[in-house]
Amino acid sequence: MASLNPLAGVLGRRKAAHLLRRATYRYTRARVDELAGMTAAEAVAALLTPAPLQLEQPLYSASAGAPTSWINPPQPPSAPLPADDQDLTRFVMGWWVNEALHDPGASHRMTLFFHQFMAVDAASGSSMEFFDYLSLLRWGSLGNLKKLVIKLVTDNCMLRYLDNDQNFSQNPNENFAREFFELFTVGRGDAAGPGDYTTFTEDDVIQAARVFTGFNHAQRHQYTDPETMIPAGKAYPQSHDFNPKVFSARFGGATINATTQDAVGMIAELQAFVDLVFAQPATTQLFCRRLYHYFVTRIVPQEVEDEVIAPLAQLLTDSNFEIKPVLEKLLQSEHFYDADDSANTDEIFGALIKSPLELSLQALNYFQVPVPDPVAENAKHYGDFYSAAVLERMLARAGMDLFYPLDVAGYSGYYQDPALNRQFFNSATIVQRYKLPQILLTGTHAWGSGSNDSIGTQLDIAAWVRDSGVISDPSDSLVLVTELLHYLFPEEPDAERLDYFLTTVFLDQLPAQDWVYEWENYLSTGNDSEVKIPLSRLVNAMLYAPEYQVF
Repeated sequence: MASLNPLAGVLGRRKAAHLLRRATYRYTRARVDELAGMTAAEAVAALLTPAPLQLEQPLYSASAGAPTSWINPPQPPSAPLPADDQDLTRFVMGWWVNEALHDPGASHRMTLFFHQFMAVDAASGSSMEFFDYLSLLRWGSLGNLKKLVIKLVTDNCMLRYLDNDQNFSQNPNENFAREFFELFTVGRGDAAGPGDYTTFTEDDVIQAARVFTGFNHAQRHQYTDPETMIPAGKAYPQSHDFNPKVFSARFGGATINATTQDAVGMIAELQAFVDLVFAQPATTQLFCRRLYHYFVTRIVPQEVEDEVIAPLAQLLTDSNFEIKPVLEKLLQSEHFYDADDSANTDEIFGALIKSPLELSLQALNYFQVPVPDPVAENAKHYGDFYSAAVLERMLARAGMDLFYPLDVAGYSGYYQDPALNRQFFNSATIVQRYKLPQILLTGTHAWGSGSNDSIGTQLDIAAWVRDSGVISDPSDSLVLVTELLHYLFPEEPDAERLDYFLTTVFLDQLPAQDWVYEWENYLSTGNDSEVKIPLSRLVNAMLYAPEYQVF
């Protein structure tokens, strides 16, 4: 029976590692060991506490001079940009990935969830407006779902991406209204008749589009949302349809009337409409089902619908649509840790295939790969490392062109049933996924055009093993291999698998004493030429392994 009862006792290493892999991109041995001594409630509370940003906004420098930001405080459109705006968008993207890499909690993991849930692409607004969109998602990622949905109606990127900047009373555009129902809230149910999708109808799309008329783009220096303090679009009464909006029986035949024919009246209509949509059980159920796919597993049998999704949806409603109580319930539950039945290794641990983002950021964090400083090494940080290496080589070529989803529904690995995350691992992406350890170990692009170009950093594997404290006794080959396997894989390998990585891969069939000799020689001379060979072989094999591809 699927159980949302809280897990009892301290987590221990295995469960702590599972929680950390699923809830954050900052996966390290030290953090696993820290959470292992906590209860699930204590660990989840720590992860759901937002941490300060490394940098409040991205920086740009065209030369060796001190880098500056072009984003905040907002400047009028006539203010000159330090570079082409399309290039500056890459700086915003790199800034976000760097913040995700360093975020010890769940804020950026949830920001990505909402980017997938309520997608725009990075070209749908200026670099500054795209920064505002990401800031809004972070603002709402652990806050109130209904508030975030309302705020997204006037996000400048969203207004352009789904065409609501072309939605006027005399010439309505239904694109945003349709996606608001189908993607953001109630979802599209089974067809119940012509133009009737069980959860909404074609007539409801028309009425919703009328509610959204007149919400349009605003200049960043002219309007800031008073609650979020983020620049946004706003209400333009002259473009709004103030006539009554009558919804179908799917919404109880409700009518929304304008109270005043001004911006205040428009916002009141919007609030009434969102209240109406959030009163539908399908809205909270779809949200909780998406959370389940994202954090737990892609399989949702009827038992899970009844005993996990439905109670979480009710909790979301009862909590006035606050997100944290739902996440707390799910991530503390016996079900999340596969502890609600007699077989605790068959359903949840290792059940998801890592997206390229999880695959890359968790490896960068675990191996403590140094990141070029965004101030002292601005071009190397944003250009060589984040733009060319992470965004292009590690993500886009592996099938996740971050912030450029191919569909309004987001990235197929998160929404396309029944395969879902299995789409992250296919014949078109497997080669680039397997190039990750080579990129890190060589510090180059590793293959294809520009294969010898530097990524701006490199994993010094021998120094890492010696200095990081991640391996308790590097001279003991069994300890070294075992500890890496226990933290890098979601489940401990059996004896045969351990022997493969130890004897075949690492020792290359040589006696264990040979490693002791080579390691001690490295410590005394500083010459790592001999120890780098087996260590690189081991890292390659582990990151190639099927066990590392899942979490």
